[in-house]
Amino acid sequence: MIRSLPPPLALRVILALVGLALVAIPTAIVLFAPHAKPLPAVAVAQRVVPKTELPPVEPVELQAVAPEDAKAFNDTVPFSTGPNPAARPFIFSGDNAARARAIDCLAVGVLYEAGDDTEGERAVAQVVLNRVRHPAFPKSVCGVIFQGSERSTGCQFSFACDGAMGRWHPNPAAWARAREVAIAALSGLVYAKVGYATHYHTDWVVPYWSASLDKVTAVKTHLFFRWTGWWGTPAAFVRSVSGFEPGIAALDGFSAAHSGAAATLAEVNPAEIDSATIAGTGGGQQALSIDPNSFLVTLDPRAGPDSFTQVAAKACGTRDYCKLMAWTDKMRTPKGLPLGQAQISTMAFSYLRDKARGYEKALWNCGQFKRATKGECMKLQVLGTPAATLPAPGAKPVTTAAGAVPPAAVNFTLKPVTPDGLGGVRKKESLPKPAATPAPTAKAERP
Repeated sequence: MIRSLPPPLALRVILALVGLALVAIPTAIVLFAPHAKPLPAVAVAQRVVPKTELPPVEPVELQAVAPEDAKAFNDTVPFSTGPNPAARPFIFSGDNAARARAIDCLAVGVLYEAGDDTEGERAVAQVVLNRVRHPAFPKSVCGVIFQGSERSTGCQFSFACDGAMGRWHPNPAAWARAREVAIAALSGLVYAKVGYATHYHTDWVVPYWSASLDKVTAVKTHLFFRWTGWWGTPAAFVRSVSGFEPGIAALDGFSAAHSGAAATLAEVNPAEIDSATIAGTGGGQQALSIDPNSFLVTLDPRAGPDSFTQVAAKACGTRDYCKLMAWTDKMRTPKGLPLGQAQISTMAFSYLRDKARGYEKALWNCGQFKRATKGECMKLQVLGTPAATLPAPGAKPVTTAAGAVPPAAVNFTLKPVTPDGLGGVRKKESLPKPAATPAPTAKAERP
């Protein structure tokens, strides 16, 4: 019988070390290898808005994601593979005063949004002009830039409502460069790379609206988006722009063109309106900077309700589209939009003109002012109950099966504008069919 010799000691040591390594290495990998970091929890919701409905532009509300996680998430969102045509050149059509206001509004916008960086400023300017042409936004440059600025949060451009203009002022050279970018954009220079983008954000944040839009391009640290579907195509950007630019009080220290804008009444001379009609110390009319075609007015009830249409006609002037909302109590007159239920329920008079649709209508709060026909009265809609005549201010809540309900939204032709997220938008306005009632006593002035 042949006996096998035991392996040499060195070989046994080697085999033992190999076996130990086969166990130790996988164990070390499991215990000490860096763990893969999961992507941040981001709410993703996508809805393609049909052509028959205006797309909403939501306020800039950011998801609670750390900057590095936001960057990782944004990197996973692919760019759209669809065509990205350059926008048509934008040629400003207003007079010299309006052009000067538009230039300085655009210059402030691009400088505070992109910093003193010419390429970034050109990209932002193109987005602003794309918005001006789109029916979901205000139709003036200043209106787009300062949309939502009457609120402390929710404005389209964060600098307009977060106090940035008070904390930092550009040096003269940076301001001059921003104005050059604005002048070029308003004169037809196109920044083709962003196409018809209407939204953007930096890559270290994740706005709630970003997941519902098409990402089309990146310019340095900014990502640019357009609406999915028809509203993001060139055919949607065909609105004609009037050329009117409101004065912006916040730019008084930046721009001579906006100097004294706080007293500007949207090209309406208060002296042209009977002082007995607009309440003296508490009255006055103000075109909203976010929408130069909307007015909030305090009226003197002693002037008589029939005179209210004269106020509306003179305030609206030759505008093709105009809204006027009026109260008879200065303390109840809102300083801006949107309107709350209490403000709507105490509204005394409203006027709407839309020449494009051949529509003109004046309505009164018949709880305050008796009218000859019900067709001249505002209607009230309470939680789906039948429409009723609008109650006078201070009316008690309506009692329904669900309990006491305060007076709700007015269901009348003048739908309150909801200013809105560059980063909210007026909701779609639906005009009712004109009622077969006598026309208002004051006809609109024609150009």
